[in-house]
Amino acid sequence: MPAPITVIIPTLNSAATLQRCLGALGEGIMDGLLAEVIFADGGSSDDTEKIAEEVGATFLSTTKGRGNQMAEAARIARGEWLLFLHSDSVLGRDWQNAVIRHLTNPDQAVYFKLRFDETTFPAKTVARWANFRSRWLGLPYGDQGLLISQRLYKRTGGYPEIPLMEDVAMARKLRGKLATLPVSIETSADKYRRDGWMKRSFMNFGALSQYLAGASPDKLAAKYYR
Repeated sequence: MPAPITVIIPTLNSAATLQRCLGALGEGIMDGLLAEVIFADGGSSDDTEKIAEEVGATFLSTTKGRGNQMAEAARIARGEWLLFLHSDSVLGRDWQNAVIRHLTNPDQAVYFKLRFDETTFPAKTVARWANFRSRWLGLPYGDQGLLISQRLYKRTGGYPEIPLMEDVAMARKLRGKLATLPVSIETSADKYRRDGWMKRSFMNFGALSQYLAGASPDKLAAKYYR
């Protein structure tokens, strides 16, 4: 039996997207590959908690902010491995086989190849850039998921409890111990559709550049979310 995995999903009014995310995990739960699912919730007012009850997931009320939410959930996780997923991300077919093969390597973390839930030219272009950035710069974002052993997670200190760029900060901690799994993960393009593909891309690049230059995550978050 493969080492069991705890799935950690940071949620905030995520009821509308959780069904597809959880649906992709169903077979892994049935096969015993996934030991538990934790919703690390930052204060939802929709049916997120009800969904947790219906599917048998642990609902953990946490301090708002993905970094805080994932760090708090990791502290109570029982699995030997941790799989961090955004609530609007859906693992592609055959993810189980790729994950099982990786479980023999607890000293390396992995992420998935990004694609969006639409096939327009802007969507494909942004996904290609994201996958290039991840592979050659070692900077995958949180919407690409992260599978990491408890041992490696604790050794690196885990997710920093910051309001923005927690995924980039974690990737930098894992430099040299991070690889791509040959499986896609589909994520929602809602933010790009709402803001425009070019505007959202520039916002993301600007935030990344400022963070890498030493800007405070708190100040970046204040501008990013306003």
